[in-house]
Amino acid sequence: MPAALFTPPRERVWLEIGFGGGEHLARQAAANPEVGLIGVEPYLDGAARLLREIETDGLDNLRLFVDDARLLLDRLPLASLQRIFVLFADPWPKKRHWKRRIINAATTARFADLLADGGELRVATDDPGYRRWILAHLLAERRLDWQVSGPEDWRTRPADWPPTRYEEKALAAGRRPVFLRFLRRPRAEKLASAGI
Repeated sequence: MPAALFTPPRERVWLEIGFGGGEHLARQAAANPEVGLIGVEPYLDGAARLLREIETDGLDNLRLFVDDARLLLDRLPLASLQRIFVLFADPWPKKRHWKRRIINAATTARFADLLADGGELRVATDDPGYRRWILAHLLAERRLDWQVSGPEDWRTRPADWPPTRYEEKALAAGRRPVFLRFLRRPRAEKLASAGI
């Protein structure tokens, strides 16, 4: 269980995929010391930057996995995460590279598997083409409910969602990011709808 990665074990575990320089992950760890956070990043520079911050700030509730996120996703137990972040992932804009996008049918299904009932998936992007792709894939996953009642729900970053350098770059370049939140439907709903 991911909770056992931490001393003492944490009841709640959050995962950030592609943490970049780690500023969001470090702020979440500092603001939520009771939560265990796992950060995944394939690039050593970002991991090294975050390791310095972990040591400087004494963030003992953070663990890093420096490799492809899919390797970790395949090994985590079902319903073991309370929150997953995928913030400003590479949009791989060329069609021949779309297979590299982290949001796809397989990972979206795996996110739903890994989230505990009521768990939250948070996704941010500033790329309009990738936004359409993300919404198409996440809305197709029936186990996830989009938390939206109007445009401000995706245009405004929630207060407990620290900014990243990628958000700041997007805003400086005149691109408007979107902030998407999905909740994992209770597993009991599936049984009830099946008449069990």
